[in-house]
Amino acid sequence: MTPRVILSIEMPDGQVEQLPLEESWPAVIGRDPSCHVVLPSPEVSRRHLAVERRPQGFKVTDQSANGTLIGDQRVKQSAVRIPPGVPMRVGPYVLRLYDPALAAVPPKGPEAPAAPAKPAPKPVDRKSRPPSEQLSLSGGTADVSVELRRRVHRMLLDYLDLATLDRSQMDDRSMRPKVHKALDRIFSQLAADIPPSTDLQAFRGEMTDEALGLGPLEKLLADDAVSEIMVIDPENIYVERNGKLSHTDLRFTDDESARAVIERIVTPLGRRIDESTPLVDARLKDGSRVNAVIKPLAINGACITIRKFQKNPLTIDKLVSFGAMTRQMATFLDRSVRVRKNIVISGGTGSGKTTLLNVLSSSIPDHERVITIEDAAELRLEQPHVVSLETRPANMEGKGEYSIRDLVKNALRMRPDRIVVGECRGGEALDMLQAMNTGHEGSMTTTHANSPPEAVKRLETLCLMSGIELPSRAIREQISGSIHLIVQQSRFSDGSRRITRITELDGLDENLEFRLHDIFAYYRTGTDAKGKIVGEFRASGYLPSFLDEFITNGLVDADGGEYL
Repeated sequence: MTPRVILSIEMPDGQVEQLPLEESWPAVIGRDPSCHVVLPSPEVSRRHLAVERRPQGFKVTDQSANGTLIGDQRVKQSAVRIPPGVPMRVGPYVLRLYDPALAAVPPKGPEAPAAPAKPAPKPVDRKSRPPSEQLSLSGGTADVSVELRRRVHRMLLDYLDLATLDRSQMDDRSMRPKVHKALDRIFSQLAADIPPSTDLQAFRGEMTDEALGLGPLEKLLADDAVSEIMVIDPENIYVERNGKLSHTDLRFTDDESARAVIERIVTPLGRRIDESTPLVDARLKDGSRVNAVIKPLAINGACITIRKFQKNPLTIDKLVSFGAMTRQMATFLDRSVRVRKNIVISGGTGSGKTTLLNVLSSSIPDHERVITIEDAAELRLEQPHVVSLETRPANMEGKGEYSIRDLVKNALRMRPDRIVVGECRGGEALDMLQAMNTGHEGSMTTTHANSPPEAVKRLETLCLMSGIELPSRAIREQISGSIHLIVQQSRFSDGSRRITRITELDGLDENLEFRLHDIFAYYRTGTDAKGKIVGEFRASGYLPSFLDEFITNGLVDADGGEYL
């Protein structure tokens, strides 16, 4: 008779149990009572793993929603072959399979089910641990080691026994008291291990956020002064305040904790992230935009970038008060939107293009039908008649994708007065230009470029990416006939953001080159003693070709000189 396979299970508290698996393959492991091996944890799927015996080891098939860490590889919705003894992390448990027929047995032998005695608690010696175990947190928990945080987290999941609860019907408000009560019991048990200087209330809040919310990011999301959060790896989190980057002393417990936060963000949106799809764009409930990248693309661990949604959206008056433009520039842009000029906002990453697009959109009259199209919905238009569309990535079968180009084409069938595209970065640029040229004047979009001349060249390149073979002359004529204004937005070294150019695109010259005329421009003159950029806005004196439209719409006096 062939010896039974032994399953070694390391519990969240460190104890180890060994179970003989019955010779009925595949053996299913999960938290559902019908499984061969039941692991009662909310981090374990109902039917998490299927195990089959093979001549040289085992075939392990992941069937879970969150995946399984097998060795140093995360497996999700797929099968792998492994030799005996390879560790498999399933939620808070570490599993190992042993086959006595291959002379691979657990250290205690197949007939030793008794768990080792739990060692007496010892004070945490942070200096004796390797650097990766010496991470600390702010807010009165600086002496709490990563090892202790992991232990508390696993015990918390064990105490709550969330597998018996339907979490889809329980909101955060009802769950938090249960988590707090469980943490108080755990802290009492681990009193000897918790450094005396620890602020238990702060520690409890951090562990609650990690179990229910977004971990250390919760504190940053609640800080109105923070405009952007950048997790470069689980140990290093940066923020942007007033346009300046600074390092925080907040950290995730480990890479698994950071990945759990990412999955908590993307799963409700019907998106996924795993080794086969290691990057994702998403948004939080408040509208903040999220980009996440994991291994193997992010070499040092999960990388998260969150551009926070402003609770109090900026207005054109606020941009003037911040020095981003002058009152004359603001008035000119407002009037340009009202007379339905097509506008492209150009700038680098983080320069404030989307913010400016949102501000200019506020000048669209309330009676018009507006359709917004974005990768991740950020725009918040105040008009009553706004249809917001958002792209969708492909599903696990590679189907169901809807790109910006698909949505732009569909928007043309929705009888819009104006189309606002969050960013043109591909072949949709050609569709956008055609829309601007066929009765949808007053449309707006953004693109990445460092100057107005570069912006029109980039639009030309994007049109070539559409897959439609058009001569360069036809593309240039399409661009020159569609775009009226290019607004250049820039971010300076002191963190300030300004409109550095407002430029009219006035057709093509005899050499088929774009005729670009600056209407307003910002000129930097130096840097003051505090490191602030010093400069001035100037009107060029050029009168735009559509000035008469301001006059006929009653927006400016006939002389046209008041604001130009």
